[in-house]
Order: sequence, then C-alpha cells, then structure tokens
Amino acid sequence: MLKEFKEFAMRGNVLDLAIGVIIGGAFGKIVTSLVNDILMPPIGLLLGQVNFGDLYIDLSGGNYGSLSAAQAAGAATINYGMFLNTIIDFLIVAFVIFLIVRQINRLQKPTPKQAEPTTKECPYCLSAIPKKATRCPACTSELK
Repeated sequence: MLKEFKEFAMRGNVLDLAIGVIIGGAFGKIVTSLVNDILMPPIGLLLGQVNFGDLYIDLSGGNYGSLSAAQAAGAATINYGMFLNTIIDFLIVAFVIFLIVRQINRLQKPTPKQAEPTTKECPYCLSAIPKKATRCPACTSELK
C-alpha cells in the first residue's frame, strides 16, 4: 500500500497540482496585500477617508467606534467592508488567470484545419476527378 501511494504521489499530475496550489497560495497573499495596502487606501481617500476594512453593521445595537472595538466587545457584526475587499481580491485573481489562460491558448499551436477536397466524384461513372473539372476524363460526361 505504501508503494502504491508513493507511485501515486510521484506521478507528474500530482506534483504539478501541488506546485500549483503552493504558487496559488502565495499569489493570493500578494493580491490580498495589493488590494488592502495599495488599492483600497486611495479609493477610501477619494470616497471621503473611508477605511473599507472598518465598514460593518452592528447587529447587537451597540455604538462602537470601529470594527475592532465591536469585535473586542463581542458584538455581532456584518463585516461588509472586508467582504468588499475579498470580492476585489477575487476579481483580480480571476482576471489574471483569464489573462494567463488567454496567453496559453494563443501560444498553443492551432489545430490543422482539414484540407478541402481537391477532387469530386463523377455522378455518371463514379471516378475521382479534379474539383474544377467540367468534363469527366473517364466517361467524357459534361459536368455542371
């Protein structure tokens, strides 16, 4: 059983998948940092000094100055600002993956198109004749 597992784990597809998951996790952290640390502060500044990470709805009815204060007090909150950040993270990752797949599809060799037949069949004697022929060389029938 251990030998079978080793053979399974060492197959190319499993290793490729593992590498993809590791790189994907690292890429996700980079995108999260890009959104939280680079994109959202200027957007929040343009929208009137709003910190999207602190946007929340307090379900407990208390009055808290920030999300961290509400969470420290144990208040039930809906953190829609963090949700917006996560949506932007997803959109960036999805767009980058779209661009990568698009480039890979461009780099792949196009499948060869089936060549159009250069011959046709004479309807009278059923012999193969050139497609542009107007008369059959075998039976001398005139073709349309």
